Amino acid sequence: MTASLPDIANLIGRLPLFSSMSVEEVGRIAAGAREVRAAKGDILFHKGDPNHGFHLLLSGQIKLAFTSAQGNEKVVEIIQPGQTFGEAIMFMDTPYIVYAQALADAQMIHIAKATVFAELDRDPKLARKMLASMAVRLHQLMADLEANSLHSGKERIITYLLRELPASTTPGQTATVSLSTTKGIVASRLNLTQEHFSRILHELVEEGLIVVRGRQIEIPDPKRLSASRG
Repeated sequence: MTASLPDIANLIGRLPLFSSMSVEEVGRIAAGAREVRAAKGDILFHKGDPNHGFHLLLSGQIKLAFTSAQGNEKVVEIIQPGQTFGEAIMFMDTPYIVYAQALADAQMIHIAKATVFAELDRDPKLARKMLASMAVRLHQLMADLEANSLHSGKERIITYLLRELPASTTPGQTATVSLSTTKGIVASRLNLTQEHFSRILHELVEEGLIVVRGRQIEIPDPKRLSASRG
């Protein structure tokens, strides 16, 4: 299904970045936006490509990553529907420092840099909202960096699983976490090799803390799992 201009305007208007804007202002942003589709495995942009705006993901998953000099991939972030990506680089006016790849068939809205900058010239207060949104993203990335630097592999995996628990989980209730992507990508996101990731999962299974069924990870007692971090 192709998104029409009113649909695009409605989607953009729901973003925290633009939620306080008038219908006319959102309409101007939408006029400079376009729908983008990517099949699983497609590269949206490479490291070093020029940035012409940012994306709002409507469906699917996008991986942001880079490749080390040794040829190893490091996943920086996995973008889920409703999230945006590329804003910071847009403001820095520099080429992309990571590449973006679709992990599943994806539908996005690309919002043009020129349109955003024109609206910022009209209303400088919009910049404050965009900065606040990027600060939240930076805070999360810094928290992840701290966890990956200071915590053991086991602590990182347990923290990740607990963070992915369904919001409806209650104390003492068995819960199931569905990995949104492959174990290899999750491992890279946690700065672990796939072998190390699998070994820790096996240890947690042996300790009776989790049950692994493919991408479904059952946690019989989340409180006990949390306490096992030490």
